[in-house]
Amino acid sequence: MSKLTHFNQQGDAHMVDVADKDISHRRAIAQGSIEMLPATLALIQQGGHKKGDVLGIARIAGIMAAKKTAELIPLCHPLMLTHISIDFELDPTRHRVLCRGTVETDGKTGVEMEALTAVQISLLTIYDMCKAIDRGMMMNDIGLLEKSGGKSGHWTR
Repeated sequence: MSKLTHFNQQGDAHMVDVADKDISHRRAIAQGSIEMLPATLALIQQGGHKKGDVLGIARIAGIMAAKKTAELIPLCHPLMLTHISIDFELDPTRHRVLCRGTVETDGKTGVEMEALTAVQISLLTIYDMCKAIDRGMMMNDIGLLEKSGGKSGHWTR
């Protein structure tokens, strides 16, 4: 197992030094879901929510979140992101919305945290927009599916 890189030899938290790393194309894909009442999912699907396009607003929130990850996670590096996509899939059999976030950059450190943050905030936005009719929604199975680039190469769940 690798050592935890966010701690120095004295055990103090620090930002990882990436100065000597090579620039490479880096990509991360994360996914998660939010389960809800069937009527809530139907409302989202029909676009009948009085607050507007739930998934459209959640997509914008996820994109904004990816861009602000370094402001939210204390030891993340600010990155110049080259691509962010947030995709949703409605799953009526399990009364849920699946969210997949893909983030890319050409840089010295990966974009896993940006992809995970994008998914989390997208799902939280769906919750926020629908909580008046369904406070029991549950966010589940949030995790990294794939990452590529950098010294460690390609990884898939």
